[in-house]
Amino acid sequence: MEKKLKRYAYLAIAVVLLITTFFALQLPNTKLNYNFEEFFPSEDEETSFFYQHRALFESDNDFLLIAVERKDGIFNQPFLQKVNAYAKALDTVDNVLFTRDITREKETFIYTGGMTGERPYIHLDSTNFQQDSINIYKNKELINTLVNAKGNAIAIFLRHKDYLSKKKSEQLVKDVKAVTHQFDFENVRMAGRTVGQIYYIEMMLNEMTSYLLISILLVVIFLLISFKSLWGLLVPQIVILGSMIWIAGFMAWIDKPINILLIVLPAIMFVVSMSDVIHLISKYLELLREKKTKLEAIKIAFKEIGMATFLTSLTTSIGFFSLLFVNIIPIQDFGLYTGIGVLMAFIITYSSLPFLFYLTKVPAIGKRTDRNFWKPIMRKVFLMTIRNRRVIPLIGIIVVAIFAYGATLIVTNNYIMDDVSPNSSVKKDFEYFDATFGGVRPFELAISLKDSTDNIWHPERLEDLETIDAYLQNEYGVNVNMSLVQYLKILNRASHAGNTAYFSVPTSKKDIRQFKRMLKVADQGRFIATVLDSTEQTTRINGGVPDWGNIKASEENKKLYQFISENNLDQYFNINVTGTAQLLDRNMRYMSSSLVEGLSFAILVVSILMALLYRSFRMLIISIIPNIIPLIIIAGVMGFSGINLKITTAIVFTISFGIAIDDTIHFLSNFKLELKRGKSKLYALKSTYLSTGKAIVLTSVILIGGFGMLLISSFMGTYYMGLMICITLVVAVLSDLFILPLLLLYFFPDPNKNKALVKKVPSDS
Repeated sequence: MEKKLKRYAYLAIAVVLLITTFFALQLPNTKLNYNFEEFFPSEDEETSFFYQHRALFESDNDFLLIAVERKDGIFNQPFLQKVNAYAKALDTVDNVLFTRDITREKETFIYTGGMTGERPYIHLDSTNFQQDSINIYKNKELINTLVNAKGNAIAIFLRHKDYLSKKKSEQLVKDVKAVTHQFDFENVRMAGRTVGQIYYIEMMLNEMTSYLLISILLVVIFLLISFKSLWGLLVPQIVILGSMIWIAGFMAWIDKPINILLIVLPAIMFVVSMSDVIHLISKYLELLREKKTKLEAIKIAFKEIGMATFLTSLTTSIGFFSLLFVNIIPIQDFGLYTGIGVLMAFIITYSSLPFLFYLTKVPAIGKRTDRNFWKPIMRKVFLMTIRNRRVIPLIGIIVVAIFAYGATLIVTNNYIMDDVSPNSSVKKDFEYFDATFGGVRPFELAISLKDSTDNIWHPERLEDLETIDAYLQNEYGVNVNMSLVQYLKILNRASHAGNTAYFSVPTSKKDIRQFKRMLKVADQGRFIATVLDSTEQTTRINGGVPDWGNIKASEENKKLYQFISENNLDQYFNINVTGTAQLLDRNMRYMSSSLVEGLSFAILVVSILMALLYRSFRMLIISIIPNIIPLIIIAGVMGFSGINLKITTAIVFTISFGIAIDDTIHFLSNFKLELKRGKSKLYALKSTYLSTGKAIVLTSVILIGGFGMLLISSFMGTYYMGLMICITLVVAVLSDLFILPLLLLYFFPDPNKNKALVKKVPSDS
């Protein structure tokens, strides 16, 4: 029998090591991905509309904005000549389609007879730029577009090829920076999708590495503190490190890249696997101290802790799997693969640790029978809880009521650069463009004729478009970059010798026909294709606004649609706000309902599990209450502290519920075992408190330490995720130690009441 058991043990360890080695070999194939378009709601009509609209024109977000600053003013000959050379050099960079800047921009004039002429806005050979500056600042389409209002910065608009891959994006940014370093400007700032993407990927790589190294360090520290032996340090490593390798290797094996949410995977796998390990080893050592043989201790620990750990792994994974309700791919991926990782941690724990226990010598810590310092502490806390059983619920109700009110103060809002630290240079550059050049948040308005027989060049249709264009600039706050109306207004002004009084859409059909021909031949028809589709049924207004958040954007959109309706502008047109920023905002509307569905699903499934396990509706309610309290508390913290509900903070609720209920399950499982041994309810509570209470505190400290590492993150969303989960864990352990025992004491019937009547609180002996 002994030989057979050893053979099975060696076989199990060999299989685990073989699988671990296989997944470890996949790790070099790990990919990082930050494609913000994956955050668009999938299978959504507005998303489909956006893709159809973009196919008619071009991407609204494939550009770089480059600001070149000069503190003493831009109207300086050496400076302007240098900007001119810089812009020309940028034109030669691979994947750059074109650049626009004020030093090469020209004002067009249309003379009688249709002849055209041009005049540069900047005369580079001049040393007196007074007339040039007057000329520039009277043409408002140039202000805060190519030059800022203060006159101390020039913007270069760099249009690159659409949908560049990660590799090409990195090369583009690298090449642009290399060209920039050739010129000694006072300050150069950059913003755009590729800049943000490179920043995110670099930070993701750095943080993944940091989390992995810190996880390993924390593993060593916690194991040494918990078990104070070389055995306690080395034996659990196969589970803890193996769990990380399994899920990361699995994702690499199936070619699934790690997105911005999944960078916390090492931290989660660390805390989950450590929790599994601590509960099993603690029980094993406790049984050894009770003079059980090694084999008996392994069997009992496997049986008693195994089922509870399986349930905690299941409920934790359900918390993550509930994120599949959210109609956003990165969140679904996060929920799916983290949930799989949790189950992998359970499998590797129970397919290796019991066999490692069997193959290794009984550790010295398992032979000690001296009274450890935990029991006196837990005994005092238990007695304090029982003696204050009337005060504690009252305090709990008051605290929950206060934080429930705080939860009503939560605001749902998100920003394009939401997750970037305010102290990062990238965030500061984006904020600079918001304040100085109209903003980098893309604005896109799709306008199409309702009647296919109608003509968009009709004076009345153009007048309607001008009304919309004017509202966007004067009321909405859009810095319009491209629109059919704007091009016509520029040409109309050009036909009147640059007189700004004529910066309006022409009313004469003759002028419209002339300008239409000019626009169609410009750049061999490619110019007009940026604002008008080939059927001449659909046009667009493209521009930028500050990154002012989802709330303000939604308010402005509402006002826009109201303006359109009040002015009957929708009589002839279908008008829709679309674009990348609009879709990112839209996913927040999905988040609220989806997360409620997901959280409801998680609570329902966990409730069913509790009902099946304990066959008691009362126990179901008792088990859920202590785990709803942490959710109310973190919602209140968010409301009181002004932390917005967004993607990374919203998913905390389902994660927190799945993790928080773990300790409750361990407590109730042990309580059930103590009742089966014939103990009265009060003594069963005391025994559970003294044994499981220690494991609950230990695992909670480990979980807090693991999720606490997220507080070093440069991504604000990750930081808040770590903060909120740590708060959840603190509240959860307080609920399990102070609320749960009282709920059991008051509301759970004593099945052994007739066997032993206890009329007093257990003594301290």
